[in-house]
Amino acid sequence: MNDTTHLSQVVEDGTAVLTLHHPPVNALSQSVLDELACRIQHIAGDFNICTVVIHSALPKFFSAGANIRELAAIRNSKEGRAYAERGQAVLHQIEHLPKPVIAAIDGVCLGGGLELALACPLRIATTASRLGLPEVNLGLLPGFGGTVRLSRILGVTQAMNMILLAKEIDGAEASRLGIVHQVVKPGAALETALDLARQMQSKSKGSVNAILATLLPRDDELEKHAFEKEARLFGARFDTEDAKEGIRAFLEKRVPKFTGR
Repeated sequence: MNDTTHLSQVVEDGTAVLTLHHPPVNALSQSVLDELACRIQHIAGDFNICTVVIHSALPKFFSAGANIRELAAIRNSKEGRAYAERGQAVLHQIEHLPKPVIAAIDGVCLGGGLELALACPLRIATTASRLGLPEVNLGLLPGFGGTVRLSRILGVTQAMNMILLAKEIDGAEASRLGIVHQVVKPGAALETALDLARQMQSKSKGSVNAILATLLPRDDELEKHAFEKEARLFGARFDTEDAKEGIRAFLEKRVPKFTGR
């Protein structure tokens, strides 16, 4: 991996293993999203790849979310909405890839990191993992589809509890709630995901793809509107003083002083 590449790919027995390596916390910067989009587009057209696993090379982080300095550079609602729509577009690519994608989560999985994981149809987490959508602490809201996908999984009541309170949960609680499909001991997420990929490859490729197409969410108008609304409201926050204060406070490592403006 060279200095400008934060996402490597290795194909093992029909499984593409995508490895995030963007120290110190695997922030989902625009360059990482660009690389991810390019990889997924290539995988979609490669008949020899049947399954995909996304994991991290960093021992304590799957991804801590968006690059906060990139958020700090957003000047207005138009730029904020474009930022959200770009992230949503990449995660839609993953969710609608006609091949199973497994997120192997071991460590911190917050904000955009959890939104990335939620876009993967299958998710493995360890007991040491921490999952949450803490954007409200920045005076923002999830912008890469987190409000839509988490409420789809949990229902509005539980999703509201997590998002409004910026609640972080461990892997065991995420499994109990149904956010992840399996919880394993620390260090075992990748091997578990690869084993799951091998099991699926023993099935009919056509059947697996047809099942994905049947079970995965459809692009209906109601859900399309929900994603558009999230991006619009995310963007609108960048015209507020609270968002500026929340981002500034995070970078200055202090508690924000929100005024409601």
